[in-house]
Amino acid sequence: MPHPAQLPIETLLKECEFRRTRRSGPGGQHRNKVETAVVVEHCPTRIRAEASERRSQSLNRETAIQRLRVQLALQVRTSTLVYSSDSMPSQLWKSRVVGNRLAVNVAHEDFPALLAEALDTLAFQEFDLPASAVSLGISSSQLVKLLKLEPAALLSVNRHRNGRGLLDLR
Repeated sequence: MPHPAQLPIETLLKECEFRRTRRSGPGGQHRNKVETAVVVEHCPTRIRAEASERRSQSLNRETAIQRLRVQLALQVRTSTLVYSSDSMPSQLWKSRVVGNRLAVNVAHEDFPALLAEALDTLAFQEFDLPASAVSLGISSSQLVKLLKLEPAALLSVNRHRNGRGLLDLR
């Protein structure tokens, strides 16, 4: 079973509940009259994300879904992963690696899936950076650069590394 952040959007949305609400902030009187803020909750995990910075409900919905996928990548570790030379790394990951460099933008829809795969690999390798990088077919510095794109990911990995007596990644 794939990580929730790696599910196709349509499949993920079937597992979610949406709520519209009002939030304070820029947008003038329109903001006070219309429920443009969106809160999305992934029912199986109870992980939530929201967006309210746009005046458009549809844009806030897209932003909330992307934020939910990032939160799923950060908070859910897949314990059912079977790591083998055939299943690792994923086709998506392989499609993003050129040489030993990973090409992804934090705003791209693939980012949460790639982040989840990197974090699952680090957890599987007991947060050993070089072993994880080798498993993923990239350099250690490229793996750290990916983690730095989402500061909460780097913070989480460093907490786990500290618990194992390993040095912080920078």
